[in-house]
Amino acid sequence: MSLSDIRRDAPFRPGETALLLVDMQRIWLEPGLDHGHPERGPDHYFYRETATRTIPNQVRLLKAARAAGVEVIHTIIQSLTEDGRDRSLDHKMSPINVPKSAPEGLPVPALAPVGDEILLPKTSSGVFNSTNLDYLLRNLGIRYLVVAGIVTDQCVDMAVRDGADRGFMITCVADACAAPTPERHANALKAFGGYCWIADTDEVARRFEAMKRETVVA
Repeated sequence: MSLSDIRRDAPFRPGETALLLVDMQRIWLEPGLDHGHPERGPDHYFYRETATRTIPNQVRLLKAARAAGVEVIHTIIQSLTEDGRDRSLDHKMSPINVPKSAPEGLPVPALAPVGDEILLPKTSSGVFNSTNLDYLLRNLGIRYLVVAGIVTDQCVDMAVRDGADRGFMITCVADACAAPTPERHANALKAFGGYCWIADTDEVARRFEAMKRETVVA
């Protein structure tokens, strides 16, 4: 295949595709748990958006991915120590510390890992910067990385850009991501759109289902 034949929206391939869910944790998604943003009441846009759109769409993606044998990887913000002394300088200044013992640091129940799905703790915005994700993806034979999660203009943004820089074919599922405001979400998609294929849940789920059919036929 020549370089001119490669497209950002190229079909996913069985055995070479992974779904990455970014920071879908109780602490950020359940009102009242994120003390770093006391201004966000239960009716805040972010909580409404994630509860009614982002999480349900990710549930659909997970179901389709698992049925198709797509590798599922979860990443969460979580310190390796209780006091967070291992955190990045940025997280110390923010301050963000989610200790291992905190149950609110785990993914929301609807998106919890099953079986031996990989759960990667990170202490920076960029999952490639503070985990061995690059090493894992290459060991797993992954070339196509589908990204969804929060926050669109922060941790999702870095996963998309850093993944593209490392040579992975990145898809961002726009309606399975969210930011504190619709403007921030839209601006982020526009800003990093050149690094990935921006798709929606319907399209990605259809592709996963097509991969399942290909695997059955093979």
